[in-house]
Amino acid sequence: MSKTILVVDDEETIRQSVRGILIDEGFEVITAKDGDEAIERVAEELPDLVLLDVWMPGSDGVEVLKCLKKDYPYLQVVMISGHGTIETAVKAIKLGAYDFIEKPLSLEKTLLTINNALNFHQLSEENRLLRQKTEGPSEPTGNSKAIIKLKQQIEIVAPTNAWVLITGENGTGKELVARAIHRKSQRADKPFVEVNSAAIPEELIESDLFGHEKGSFTGAYAKKRGKFDLAHEGTLFFDEIGDMSLKTQAKILRILQEQKFERVGGTKTIEVDVRVIAATNKDLKQEIRKGVFREDLYYRLNVIPIEVPPLRDRLDDIPMLVEEFLEDLSFRSRLPKKEVTPEALELLMDYKWPGNVRELKNMIERLVILTPGNIITANDIPDSLKEKAKPDIDIKDSLFKFSSLKEAKSYFEKEFILKKLAENNGNISQTAQTIGVERSHLHKKIRAYGVEHKIKGPRDT
Repeated sequence: MSKTILVVDDEETIRQSVRGILIDEGFEVITAKDGDEAIERVAEELPDLVLLDVWMPGSDGVEVLKCLKKDYPYLQVVMISGHGTIETAVKAIKLGAYDFIEKPLSLEKTLLTINNALNFHQLSEENRLLRQKTEGPSEPTGNSKAIIKLKQQIEIVAPTNAWVLITGENGTGKELVARAIHRKSQRADKPFVEVNSAAIPEELIESDLFGHEKGSFTGAYAKKRGKFDLAHEGTLFFDEIGDMSLKTQAKILRILQEQKFERVGGTKTIEVDVRVIAATNKDLKQEIRKGVFREDLYYRLNVIPIEVPPLRDRLDDIPMLVEEFLEDLSFRSRLPKKEVTPEALELLMDYKWPGNVRELKNMIERLVILTPGNIITANDIPDSLKEKAKPDIDIKDSLFKFSSLKEAKSYFEKEFILKKLAENNGNISQTAQTIGVERSHLHKKIRAYGVEHKIKGPRDT
């Protein structure tokens, strides 16, 4: 994708001569004759760099620079002037301009400054990505057999460009696995762009994914780049892909196959190169049988399947996870790190953690905040975690003890709701969506069965 440069100058001969030179150098070029038009063109086109004249009728270049840097702080701006002063140049640099060059423009110096500014922007982006890499764990934590197998899968898959479908219960760390694959891939120095499939309203999904042109619909006051555009040469991560509507699935399937799209309201075809990683807590084959997930999209995404194990299947990793969470909390709060006694740790390892790693992390944060001293003991562990997990009972034996169908149905419904709430960390909206009922209906059932007190984790209201 060619870089776009906006040339702003009140002299048409300069605009056209600079435009011709830059086009010959492989850039896309747009022009503006004054400051007001420049601000409009930036909003419409989102260029990579602006060549901005200082002395123009109306708003001068310095005022335009202020406006641009306020709304687009990462936009590279190079100031140009036929009679500039050192004072003006210093002022422009302080306001955020990359450089200041004088007219008559030297072709060699102008191109050198433009390329340096674009390289500086790319370096800034790489530094931002590097900071992202150093925040939080770089891969799943643990030495259990399940995690060792998972790490091996990541090492094998990451260097390739193969698409990956990550499955696992809520809170197991699917996004962490996706980021680990990206960090170890050949695209690590390019963007990792996340799409929360469940959070974007259906009427806005096209705009969010593909972008839109100014005026393409009510409220589209400026041009916008979509997630596919932003993820060019990097990784596009579709989280909770199983919650995406059939209508949206059909739209993205074509884009995923062709890697081409048009912005909403636009006619220009944009080609991108993205690696797709998707994640879901649902059984997509079952969703296909139910008619709510496209089979062709499933096979397009499921090139390399990776399953993230639940925490109950790797309880031996809890000591390492607890240590990691304690270190992180200490670093973020700038307070001494707290310690967990062996007895308290044993209680944490006896619990089955239906909310998985997310539930464990929330619990450790709770204990760090509420425990007055620097030692977390067994007495600090909530009673709800001290209850040993009851042995599994054959569901048929439980149901057949009832004499009526109504009683058996009520018993099963109550246990089913409790289990699904636990799997979704107590989130009622997410649970309702997972089991296919209205949120208000689930609320009524929870109240009817009197199980509000048994909901663990954060609850939406």
